[in-house]
Amino acid sequence: MAVFRVEKNQNYTVMSNHHLRNSTLSLKAKGLLSQILSLPPDWDYTLKGLSHINRESVDAIRTAVNELEQAGYVTRLRERKENGQLGGAEYIIHEQPPQGFTPDNSTPPISAPPTQEKPIWENPTQANSTLENPTQLNKECKAITEKSINI
Repeated sequence: MAVFRVEKNQNYTVMSNHHLRNSTLSLKAKGLLSQILSLPPDWDYTLKGLSHINRESVDAIRTAVNELEQAGYVTRLRERKENGQLGGAEYIIHEQPPQGFTPDNSTPPISAPPTQEKPIWENPTQANSTLENPTQLNKECKAITEKSINI
């Protein structure tokens, strides 16, 4: 029988065991949340920043954050600019899902509704239009396949 011993000397992190015992979370999501909870409050909490201190890509970090969001450990608040466009996102990290959280109400809340007054209408640029040289269809494909079947 193998025996594992843990020597604890310094740099401790105190966190809830809730996410570690949640069997619905992947090991990647558990590890990412544990790492986020161990970082100082003034650390750069961005997907790129988290990717930089791990060997995972930004996309892998994003999928783990999305999993944590679906499970209630992360709440994402989207900002709206004055013209109604979506701006940045603010993430709130929880040691355990908030009281009353269910996976059905896990859609991210929007901080402000879009404005309908004076929308900005811009004409799209057509400098590099793809319609100038549309792809040509080969009309001879049917004839070629018919000839190859008869052989």
